[in-house]
Amino acid sequence: MEDLSSNLLYIAFFLYLISTFLFGGTIRDKRSESPSPSKWAKLGFLTTVIGLLAQLGYFITRWISAGHAPVSNLFEFTTAFGMMLVFAFVIIYLIYKTALIGMFTLPIALLLIAYASMFPSEISPLIPALQSDWLYIHVTTAALGQAILAISFIAGIIYLIRTVDQTERSKKVFFLEFVMFVIVTTIAFIIVTSIFRLMDYEAIFNWVDKQDNQAKMEYHLPALVSPHEGELLTKGKFETIIELPAIFSARKVNTVIWATLVGIFLYGIIRLILRKRISAMLQPLTKKVNLDLVDEIGYRSVAIGFPIFTLGALIFAMIWAQIAWTRFWAWDPKEVWALITWLFYATYLHLRLSKGWHGEKSAWLGVVGFAIIMFNLIFVNLVIAGLHSYA
Repeated sequence: MEDLSSNLLYIAFFLYLISTFLFGGTIRDKRSESPSPSKWAKLGFLTTVIGLLAQLGYFITRWISAGHAPVSNLFEFTTAFGMMLVFAFVIIYLIYKTALIGMFTLPIALLLIAYASMFPSEISPLIPALQSDWLYIHVTTAALGQAILAISFIAGIIYLIRTVDQTERSKKVFFLEFVMFVIVTTIAFIIVTSIFRLMDYEAIFNWVDKQDNQAKMEYHLPALVSPHEGELLTKGKFETIIELPAIFSARKVNTVIWATLVGIFLYGIIRLILRKRISAMLQPLTKKVNLDLVDEIGYRSVAIGFPIFTLGALIFAMIWAQIAWTRFWAWDPKEVWALITWLFYATYLHLRLSKGWHGEKSAWLGVVGFAIIMFNLIFVNLVIAGLHSYA
C-alpha cells in the first residue's frame, strides 16, 4: 500500500508537469481571447483533474497505511498543501475558465511536492500530542484555506508581471524580481539537496542542547555551521568553525544557508543566460491577459479562503489546544504566525472593500500574503523551535 501511495504521487507530479505545458499552449492559440476554452486549455484541465485524482489516491492510500491523516510532518503537510492548491485552482478554473492561472499555479504545486520530497517520507507513529481526530480537522482545513488564499498570489503575480514597467528601474521592479529570486532559490535548494541525497551524504555531530543534555545531530548537507558545543563524529566530512547557540537548530539553519547560497548562484546563471530579469522574460506570456478578470480572481480567492483559514488555523486550532494542553493559546511561533496571517488577510479585505485597493495594490497584497504563508511553512518550521516543532 505504501508503494502504491508513492507511485500515485509520482504520477500526479508528472501529470501536473504535462498540464503546465498544455496550459502554456494557450499562449499562442489564436482563440486565447475567446470566452470558451481552447483545446489546449481543455486538455490541460483534464490532465490536471486526473493528476489531482492520482494525488487524492496517494493521500487516501497513505492514510490507510499510516492509520491516521497524512498531515503529521513536513513531507505529508506540504504534499497535502500542494494537493489543496491544485484543488483550489480546479474550482477557480471552473468558474472563470482562465488557462493562464493554471500555467502559473501548477509549477507552484510542483515545487511544493518537490520541496516536500526533501524531508523524510517514512510513515511513523503519531506522538501522543497528535493522536486526536482534531489532527485532520484542524490541519486539513488550515491547508485548504491557505491553498485558496495562495490563488491570490498567482493572480497577483500575473497582474504585476503584466503591468509593472520593466524598462526602468524602480522599487516595483526590484520586489517583483525578488519574488522570482525566491522561487529560483527553492528550485536550487531542491537540486542541491537531491544531489547530496543521491550521494548518501551524512555527517554526525555530538552536541549539547538548551537543556545541557548530550545529543546527536545528523546533517545531510555539508555543515556550514555546527551545533552548540558540536563535535564531528564522522571522519572525512567538512568541519565547520561557526558554532550556533543551543536555541537554534543548527541543522535547519545550515539548510537555510545552503538554500540561499545555491539560490544566488543559480539565479546568477539564469540572469547571465537570459540577459534580462526573469519577470521581464515572463512578461510576453501575459500580454493577452484580462486584468480586470485576474484582479477579480485574486479578490474572490481571499474572500473564499479567509473564512476557511479562520476556521481551520484559528478556531479549530484553539479548540484542539484547549483539549490537548488545557489552554487555547500559548504564543507558540506557529500560533503567532497563524495570527499574523489572519490579521494580514483581514487587512487585505478591509483595504479592498473600504479603501478601494483594487488592481496593482491588491496584487501586491496577494504576493505579500503568500510570502507570510511560505515564511510560516518554511522558516518557522525549519528554524524556530516551538510546540509545533514535531512538524
